[in-house]
Parts: sequence; C-alpha cells; structure tokens
Amino acid sequence: QVQLVESGGRLVQAGGSLTLSCAASTEIFRFNAMSWYRQVPGKQREFVARVTSGGLTKYADFVKGRFTISKDNAKNTMYLQMNSLQPEDTAVYYCNADPGAPGYDHWGQGIQVTVSS
Repeated sequence: QVQLVESGGRLVQAGGSLTLSCAASTEIFRFNAMSWYRQVPGKQREFVARVTSGGLTKYADFVKGRFTISKDNAKNTMYLQMNSLQPEDTAVYYCNADPGAPGYDHWGQGIQVTVSS
C-alpha cells in the first residue's frame, strides 16, 4: 500500500511563501506523474500542478508564475513551492501519485494551507 504524506502547510500572510512536501513510501520514479490538487469546502477538488516521471511540468492557469512543482527521486519526495500567496489560495492541498493505470491513483490525506489577508 503506497502512502503519501503531505507536510509544510500552515498559516501565512498574503504575499508570503510556503513550500509543501509530499513524502512517498515507495520509489516515486516508478510513478507516471505526481500532482498537487487543492480543495475548499463546498467545491470540487481542483488541479494545481503536475510533474511527470520525465520532469515535465504543467500548471493550472491560476498558479502559473507563482508556484513551482518539483521532485527529488532520491528522497522520494515531491514539492510545491508557493510564492505570492493570496487568500484565495487557502485550501486543503492534496498530493497525488499516478502509477499510469486508470483508477489506481494514490492520494495523501491532505494538508491545510491558510493565507490571511
């Protein structure tokens, strides 16, 4: 059973920065891609950023230029560097690992990020 554990979430002021980490219990190079999603109460979970096994990245339009996704295969950890945070970035952030087989995604438990105005 693959486990993904997010860390780094906290309260931060608008304009501030934060780095989230997602530590995996297995070798992440095996995953087709790893992603960050976020969710606020009453809304659907939304895509934030993705990094493929080859290092290609993709971002949601609302975070382009502010967030950077990366991974360290040696540490089996994925990161999300978030800059210029705004109150609308407040959400529970989830780590996702895609092994390449539909329906077999792995999810972390989520971590709260709160941005105060």
